[in-house]
Amino acid sequence: MRVKITSKDGLILVDIQKDFLPGGALPVPEGNKVIEPANRYIEIFTKAKAPIFATRDWHPENHISFKENGGIWPKHCVQNTEGARFADNLKLPPEVFIINKGDRAEFDAYSGFQGTILENLLRERGVKRIFVGGLATDYCVLNTVLGGLNLGFQVFWLSDASKGITPEGEQRARNLMLNGGAIELTLSDLEF
Repeated sequence: MRVKITSKDGLILVDIQKDFLPGGALPVPEGNKVIEPANRYIEIFTKAKAPIFATRDWHPENHISFKENGGIWPKHCVQNTEGARFADNLKLPPEVFIINKGDRAEFDAYSGFQGTILENLLRERGVKRIFVGGLATDYCVLNTVLGGLNLGFQVFWLSDASKGITPEGEQRARNLMLNGGAIELTLSDLEF
């Protein structure tokens, strides 16, 4: 498949944050390997004058998802901490739209669309196709892809810019995304 990126496409990079990288509070194995392909996608979308969105977990200290508050995760991506920052070598352009999610203590969000303005920003810009990659494939990438499909977008999953927590989880997520209507894509599928 050959796909040409236009100004009516949107790139959504999901949670490429320090706490999800090796050495972070909730590391995705080899999560740092998504950065180089993500940077390449950023270059391509910037050249096409297509909007770029970066979601991030932006949790308050007392977030419901944390184990100490009855959740299932260790404390991670707490607002204004080093762990919540985007990866140092992720080359986000100045005009990137940063989408905070999970920023209310009582509400958890795996999808970049849950409780955010992401859908509105995409629709305002006439975006019809979204391209989604990041961390982790089996949680926030999966849910952002499914959310985009449910909202009627054509969704491409960037498999070379995504990593899962476990191989089994990644395979399960892949099946759910593709069976739901998403199209798997890598850099080699793009026309330049």
